[in-house]
Amino acid sequence: MVSLLTGAYPYHEGELMMRSLLRLPSYVNAINPTSPSLSYGAAYLLLNSPLIALGSIDREGRPWSTLWGGETGFAKPLPQSKLDVRTPVDSIYDPLADILLVDSAREPGQLISGLVVDLEHRRRAKLFGRAINGSIDDDQKYQFASGAGFAHLLVHIEASLANCPKYLNIRHIVPALPAPRLISDSPQLPPEALKFLNRADTFFMSTRHGDVDMDTNIRGGPAGFVRVVSNGLSGAVLAYPEYSGNRLYQTLGNIQTDPLAGLVFPDFETGDALYLTGKAEVLVGKEAAELLPRSNLAVKVTITAARYVEKSLAFRGIAGAPSPYNPGVRYLSTEKPNPATLGEGKPPVTASLIKKEILTPNIYRFRFQISDPTKVGTWIPGQYATLSFEEELDMGYSHMNDRDPTSLNDDYVRTFTVSSYPAHNLTSNFEITARKHGSVTDYLFRVNERAGLEVPLKGFGGDFQLKTENEHDTLPFVAGGIGITPLLAQLPALEIPRLRLYWSISIYDLGLVLDIFKQFPQLPHSTTLFITGPEPQVEENIQQLLDVSSSGARVERRRMGANDLDLSLADTWYFCGSPSLKTPVLNWLAGKKVVYEDFNY
Repeated sequence: MVSLLTGAYPYHEGELMMRSLLRLPSYVNAINPTSPSLSYGAAYLLLNSPLIALGSIDREGRPWSTLWGGETGFAKPLPQSKLDVRTPVDSIYDPLADILLVDSAREPGQLISGLVVDLEHRRRAKLFGRAINGSIDDDQKYQFASGAGFAHLLVHIEASLANCPKYLNIRHIVPALPAPRLISDSPQLPPEALKFLNRADTFFMSTRHGDVDMDTNIRGGPAGFVRVVSNGLSGAVLAYPEYSGNRLYQTLGNIQTDPLAGLVFPDFETGDALYLTGKAEVLVGKEAAELLPRSNLAVKVTITAARYVEKSLAFRGIAGAPSPYNPGVRYLSTEKPNPATLGEGKPPVTASLIKKEILTPNIYRFRFQISDPTKVGTWIPGQYATLSFEEELDMGYSHMNDRDPTSLNDDYVRTFTVSSYPAHNLTSNFEITARKHGSVTDYLFRVNERAGLEVPLKGFGGDFQLKTENEHDTLPFVAGGIGITPLLAQLPALEIPRLRLYWSISIYDLGLVLDIFKQFPQLPHSTTLFITGPEPQVEENIQQLLDVSSSGARVERRRMGANDLDLSLADTWYFCGSPSLKTPVLNWLAGKKVVYEDFNY
């Protein structure tokens, strides 16, 4: 409700509860920026956006969400803070079509929330209001396909708020006619919906605060950022991390006072839609991290009703660039190991940088000394070390940071494959070999080993060892660039003549190849190198190419291909490399067992 003294919306108890749980300073967001009308900015965006997400409440008191539109101009602002929407819709399975357009028994004043969104230009504005009237025209001229109709909705807007472009993944929207077909109406999601969720990077959520306010907003991230906790007969359970935002906590504040939520996942490629309603729970701190490691804030949604509908949407979306603010996928603690929590509950151990070697302009070797090796023990060749650089790099909260967008959701905990061999049962130091990529490695490349860098060592983990049932079997290993590192710590204990190494490497990284060949003189005779990049122009690179070519390794000046891998060598193959190389390699090795190092922690 608007304050008569200030004309502004006060924060309600749920939003204040979120601030208290997250221990925000009292001065943060002292004034609610919500406008008590249809603001000029929101009206302008309405005229220039092809989509609007809507939320409302059904007869059973459950919130639902949908996404309407397809063409700019389908929704228009009218005088006296009114909104006029005219668009084709799925008239059978879209829950908002039933709530707002078909249910003629409803009185005017039905709660409606909206999010005007222009994904192509990363713009959005939130709306809240009440329905004046709504109808769906079933006249023959609007019967584009079975189950499609033409919606007309008139809403009085009581509040609006412009939002930032964070986490909006770009898409160019084009119109398409709905042709709905129900795939499933079970709260236990069908296999097709689970497969879709694994590639979905956007959804919309609607929540409410009693009968006085309602909110619809977008959640975006990398593909698969929403994880399926379980999928039982009574209903699926989903979870997703809440990324660093504007700290208004309108959606999360609503959930604190009314846990019901409605979600829609639009499939921009096919026009399919997954409509969900259920009970949401906000997880903070340890609770969030236990479910979704590396998350301080997360939401879990237990689905009570669902509809998965083919071609329910009146548009398609052509994918563009993802948001630069998207962090990596945070997997459930039950899906992947959690390096960030290694060492928790144990006495603190640190690692001090004692040596740094330049192998190429972008690849360095770092040696660390452990403060107390007895507390962490030694490592197994093929494992990783987990280090925390939070104290060195975390600059505190920032709403936006276009110079380094990924820093907003970064805990600065990193895993590095150990590239040295544990020569004794207990060793006081270890090495990592890393490419310059991202804030942590950039910092490591710049820091001087004499500066006394000391960071928490959370421990060692992972299990990526080369082994065979028969001691005479061949060990084929495919590496891409720095993906050679899991092999380095294992080479001293391997019979190198048994190894068949297929290694794709940039011509600018031949310094790494020569360094490893110098350490292991037998390795070139077991290696096929695929050297990519232009012919060298610098004398140093020319000499490196000559040295590699005369090392005894087989050298190809091209990319690796399917015919290069001798499938008769073994039934089990090993791989470590970038995702762009992993996909074709797995296809080339179809039918073989492929053990690969996975850096998606």
